Amino acid sequence: MADLSSAVAELTKDFSGRLLLPADSAWEAARHVHNGYVDKRPKLIAQCLGSADIASAVRLADDHALEISVRGGGHNIGGRASVDGGLMIDLSLMKNVNVDAKARTARVAGGTLWGQFNRETQLHGLGTTGGVVSTTGVAGLTLGGGLGWLMPKHGMALDNLLGVELVLADGRIVRVTADDEPDLYWALRGGGGNFGVASSLEFRLHDVGPLVTGGLVAWPIAKARDVLRLFRDLTEKANDDTMLVAGLITAPDGTTKLAAIVAGFFGKPADADKAVKPIKTFGQPAMDALGPIPYAKLNAMLDDAYPRGARNYWKSHFAESLTDAAIDTLVDRYMTCPSPMGQILVEHFHGAATRVKPTETAYALRAAGFNLLVLSQWKTPDGDKAGIAWARESYATLQPFVGRSRYLNYLDHDDADASALAAAYGPNVQRLRSIKAKYDPENVFHLNVNIAPKA
Repeated sequence: MADLSSAVAELTKDFSGRLLLPADSAWEAARHVHNGYVDKRPKLIAQCLGSADIASAVRLADDHALEISVRGGGHNIGGRASVDGGLMIDLSLMKNVNVDAKARTARVAGGTLWGQFNRETQLHGLGTTGGVVSTTGVAGLTLGGGLGWLMPKHGMALDNLLGVELVLADGRIVRVTADDEPDLYWALRGGGGNFGVASSLEFRLHDVGPLVTGGLVAWPIAKARDVLRLFRDLTEKANDDTMLVAGLITAPDGTTKLAAIVAGFFGKPADADKAVKPIKTFGQPAMDALGPIPYAKLNAMLDDAYPRGARNYWKSHFAESLTDAAIDTLVDRYMTCPSPMGQILVEHFHGAATRVKPTETAYALRAAGFNLLVLSQWKTPDGDKAGIAWARESYATLQPFVGRSRYLNYLDHDDADASALAAAYGPNVQRLRSIKAKYDPENVFHLNVNIAPKA
């Protein structure tokens, strides 16, 4: 077996993308992911341009016993898109969206971001569920669940996934749909990156916008308990046309603490004013940015709050109800947040996303309720200790109010044990292990919330 440098030199003759070693000038920028807290150093970065490149990279890793990580958008909070001393398969150059407006489908390359997806689909007044931050990667978000503005109306992103072109651990390329490789199709919809590298994905599209009603209304933090109770009351009445999130956040001035409700309405335009009126007329808001907005801009509205390179550590858990005691705890913990970039978010799950049986897809979080997210974010390494401690302490205080389930895409680097696996996949763990044993028996793709092959 040739040494790695020689093997890279040989592969470069046919490789369509770029192979980056640490001595290459582009390696330093390429190794970084969205979360600045992550500081991993791959031995090789394969910036692929297609399935053949991905397959070659997988085989090279096998030949040289290199661990594989897969980077799409690079947003995974736990830094699982990168690897120390291994091979990063980087799909960031693979960004394209092909829309078939007549068939109401879109096929996208594995490195595509949601902002790019929305830009193309919205030319036709079409869209599908896809995150709330436009710089997030399509593939990673979808394979791990895919919450977003449209999930009450159209389900999770994975519920709209029609097919995947997947590069397997042995370098083979398979087309995965409900008819082709049906077990793998079931597993991919929620099983994360455990089964291979998604070189392309195909989605079902729906009529969306282009103009919708959405945005944020915020009140002084002194009103936080009242705002969260209003949010709870609104969620009890919300229909499939409405998506609601509550947040305890800091204003753009960097000092003023606020309680906010973020809303999106996707029903008939004539019904929009009535739907958002209870939010806009509540008390005396400090900020009101809720109204008509292009869907693509709504999906990008929160981007600035999550800048690339900021240091992040998150903890989240799902609660089927939002009690007064839980509200009090959320507010009390937010008031101790050490960084103005830190937030506490409460994401409401209802509608179409919750009308799917937990065993119908690998993604098992199908209950109606509230995802409680402690989002610790800060700028510099000297904030690491306080930022991590605040998230962990806050998460611990919320345990009396939560259930068993957790949202896979929010699990941080230290959420990788058996309890995290059970919380993310629920009753689907054993079936997932059997499918893993069939398609990745050596557990090549293990730098994730890992599903070990069934013995």
